Amino acid sequence: MVSLNQLVAVCLTYVAFLFIIAFAAERAGLRGRGDWLLRSPLVYTLSLSIYCTAWTFYGAVGYAARSGLEYVTIYLGPSLVMIGWWWILRRLVRIGRSQRITSVADLISSRYGKSNLLAVLVTLMAVIGVTPYIALQLQSVTLSLSIFAAPEAGAVAPGAEPINTARAAGWVATGLALFTVLFGTRNLNANERHHGVVIAVAVEAVVKLVALLAVGIFVVWGLAGGAGQALARIDASAIGTWQVAGSRWTALILLSAAAFLCLPRMFQVLVVENEDERHLQIASWAFPLYMLLMSLFVVPIAVLGLDLLPPGSNPDLFVLSLPLSQGQNGLAMLSFLGGFSSATSMVIVATLALATMLSNHIVMPLWLALSRQGASQSGDVRNVVIRARRLSILFILALGYFYYRASGGSGALAAIGLISFGGVAQFLPAMLGGIFWRGATGRGALAGLCVGFALWVFTMLLPSFGPGVALSAASFDHGLFGLSWLRPQALFGISGLDPTVHAVIWSLGLNLLTFVSVSLLDFPDPVERLQGAQFVNVFDHSSPSRGWNASVADSEDLMVMAQRILGAREAQAFFAAAARAQGLSGSLPAPSPSFVQALERELTGSVGAATAHAMVAQIIGGTSVSVQDLLAVADESAQMLEYSSQLEVKSRELARTAAQLREANEKLTQLSRQKDSFLSQISHELRTPMTSIRSFSEILRDAEGLEAEEKTRYASIIHTEAIRLTRLLDDLLDLSVLEHGQVVLNRQRARLGDVIDHAVSTAQAGAERRLEIARDRAAEDLALDTDTDRLAQVFINLIANAQKYCRAEVPRLSIRPRRSGGEVVIDFSDNGSGIAAEARDVVFEKFARLDGGVGTGAGLGLAICREIMGRLGGRIELMSPSDGTTFRIRLPLSLDAAVAAEPTGVSPS
Repeated sequence: MVSLNQLVAVCLTYVAFLFIIAFAAERAGLRGRGDWLLRSPLVYTLSLSIYCTAWTFYGAVGYAARSGLEYVTIYLGPSLVMIGWWWILRRLVRIGRSQRITSVADLISSRYGKSNLLAVLVTLMAVIGVTPYIALQLQSVTLSLSIFAAPEAGAVAPGAEPINTARAAGWVATGLALFTVLFGTRNLNANERHHGVVIAVAVEAVVKLVALLAVGIFVVWGLAGGAGQALARIDASAIGTWQVAGSRWTALILLSAAAFLCLPRMFQVLVVENEDERHLQIASWAFPLYMLLMSLFVVPIAVLGLDLLPPGSNPDLFVLSLPLSQGQNGLAMLSFLGGFSSATSMVIVATLALATMLSNHIVMPLWLALSRQGASQSGDVRNVVIRARRLSILFILALGYFYYRASGGSGALAAIGLISFGGVAQFLPAMLGGIFWRGATGRGALAGLCVGFALWVFTMLLPSFGPGVALSAASFDHGLFGLSWLRPQALFGISGLDPTVHAVIWSLGLNLLTFVSVSLLDFPDPVERLQGAQFVNVFDHSSPSRGWNASVADSEDLMVMAQRILGAREAQAFFAAAARAQGLSGSLPAPSPSFVQALERELTGSVGAATAHAMVAQIIGGTSVSVQDLLAVADESAQMLEYSSQLEVKSRELARTAAQLREANEKLTQLSRQKDSFLSQISHELRTPMTSIRSFSEILRDAEGLEAEEKTRYASIIHTEAIRLTRLLDDLLDLSVLEHGQVVLNRQRARLGDVIDHAVSTAQAGAERRLEIARDRAAEDLALDTDTDRLAQVFINLIANAQKYCRAEVPRLSIRPRRSGGEVVIDFSDNGSGIAAEARDVVFEKFARLDGGVGTGAGLGLAICREIMGRLGGRIELMSPSDGTTFRIRLPLSLDAAVAAEPTGVSPS
């Protein structure tokens, strides 16, 4: 068994080995030697392995043990991005080289008018988003140390602490901070490239790949007995079951692809450290191959770990505990070094990238604002930048350590990694929108980032601490401030989603929606438009578009400023080379626009685009527009003409909408008049029978000596008026019940012909006018499964309306049913004069009553018919006018087709 002291000694030896390699690479880079290695596509591809952190080395096995093949999504996203390098990565690298981009914050701020506000926001978001990831690396190293300190190899269960993990994490963080400070902030490179760190990362990429393959080969051929037996074990295990949760897989692939582009450390190696755009061609297939090899033995290790190790063993440590359980101490040591390499390389590059962002976009702008004489005052800016970066590295690692302590260090590695992925993924809309869409604006990017990041904090980051830490248990159950729609894992009342899917949908979705909406409503300012032209059309013109007006007197001030940022030797060499290129003998070149542009690019590599531009502007004080600027403005003019054309189209659409609104207003006005008429009529209809009832009841009460015949006549009048009053109240009540969905359907089976027979006999009983009714008995032989009483009520209303409103000499009604698929269509057509055009739109409204009818009524019949048909899953339509009036009823043959149906209203043909 390897002792903990031996393990620490091996770690220190390994770190010293990396130190020597990084130091040698730095020296070779400064002397111009070893370019074949430093600029090798193989080194570039291996540096991309910084994506494979302790999450993929340790956590992928734990992920597979817990969630089966879902771990594959973490490899698929980056692989798809690299395979499609021609569309996104090539553009990002070209933009990075032409604009001297130093970080993802620099990219976004430069695109949107060199806005330092955006740079500050992206920097703060990146620091907060990457903090859980740094904590994850500290957790992985301390967990791997704890397994060697366990009394029994491989027996460490989640939550167990054979060593003081908090103290171990503190020492690891301190060591990583020292290494990063030594090799990341020794000098300011004009392009922010760190050859020593990149070579060290490439070596660590080989170490972790060899270690994981060695453990996998041992597990398959040493423990399982060969590939066939290993596959048989996988088939017998639940892990081998191919289960794809579509929404979660899609969300995880999207998150991993976005993180591959947006993580500060990935942007550093993908874009900033890229020496040659052609390296992407090789990396497009070599990096997916590397990812394939890293994932090749994940499932066998997980399956054998579950089979051979004691129940409760931490699956995140199977890569270590399996060799230890079999007495393979050397292999376990190699595995530990692989995990240690995965964690340390990520932390070093991530803290370097974040420190660059903090110093360029927060510290230096503050220093410029607080310095009275600005960029031309005495003092060494270079020392300020280096000191700021060193402090930033310490601050970032301290944040990671405190997050590790606050979260308890007990979460699964994969779960912690997803939190960081979700945070940095919020940069994606602003990033891709900025390089592909010239209409994207800084205000749109700012609004989208704020909305997306706030939702990520609420739905992913704060819940990661668990109930009662960052958010109370009541907030999880009942929502923030007691508002149920503010539950972190059921936002806006949408529950049942996987927490990760839920967070991705809301944060990224609303981020993108806000970004696009604000950009469409806004218009980019001149600098944004020029930068947009440079970014979107980067392959047409790859040089900065800004020109400067400078005088000879400015050259000395520019030299002073450059010496304090680049260092005296580097600045003097740069100025001397520029003077020789201009054919001058002195050490100061003429401050031509091209020279000042080149100087700004050099300064951009050290302090960022926004800060470099501000410092040059303080000395020179003015800018001019170049020919390329004019061409870009011409492009903008064409864009504005197109925008104007779009506005004209929208204006015509608005005119059409206004016309429709006028028609709707006229309809509402007509309905209002109908309502007033209805209320007046209802008052009359209620008052008339009540007056008759009151009058004749008083006669019966007070009159003496009435004949029996008169008493019977008066009582009949009272009875008739009471029935009339009851019918009116029934109609009002019926309509109210139907409109509020309180009706209970009485489902029955019957023939259509029988329902029509009942309706005809009921409607014609006691009618003042006889109506000839033509029917097709054979077509009526259809079986219905519906509420036949309600359906008969509709038929009675239609027949009664034909009796009342058909003004033909011989009124006739034709009832023609036919079957159409799973429904029956019934036409009720009379031979009257039809319905006036102005009344057709309101005929089904509850306040409508047509003039010219025989008898009385409140105009509720057709409104009731519409509601009933909606409840039965059908509809009633008024057909286009021909001869007379035709109402068409469509009804499902069975209520099963309309169980969830709502009233569908009127659909005029």
